[in-house]
Amino acid sequence: MNLVRIISSEFKATVNELIVKFRRYGKSDIRTATQAAPFGIDSRPPKGMVAVFSPTDEKGRSVVVGYVNKNLVADVGEVRLFSVNASGVLQTYVWLKKDGVLLLGGSAKHLARFEELKTGFDQLKTDFNAFLTHVHGGSGTPPAPPATPSTASIDASKTDNVKTA
Repeated sequence: MNLVRIISSEFKATVNELIVKFRRYGKSDIRTATQAAPFGIDSRPPKGMVAVFSPTDEKGRSVVVGYVNKNLVADVGEVRLFSVNASGVLQTYVWLKKDGVLLLGGSAKHLARFEELKTGFDQLKTDFNAFLTHVHGGSGTPPAPPATPSTASIDASKTDNVKTA
């Protein structure tokens, strides 16, 4: 096996493989190999990444089996999946923290559970409408202006693409 520097990568639809171009032993030793990755992981390395290259027993066939990660921040027991732009600058991440927290691209804001939020919102709307009926529907003098019940809804904020326990 060798550590090699990535020059470029290209998806070859005809063979359904990601072909990685790299420099092996010097400026004139430019080679290509198929990128091997864990099942379910689809990625393309930016130029300049250091890869682990290995020939195989099959003549003329070699693979890049992994990359030397320059973006290590996960602690023991954690997993972080991240993306970078073409210059290698971090863009976003999914981070499974050892304390059970899941971070999606940051930690400054909280996600809300739609069902619990909707229950609280619907109760507030019911209480507001009952208050309007009490204040505007009584026999007080002078007569109160007509009440308009709330028809507010948060239903449009629900997403089916991100779910939680």
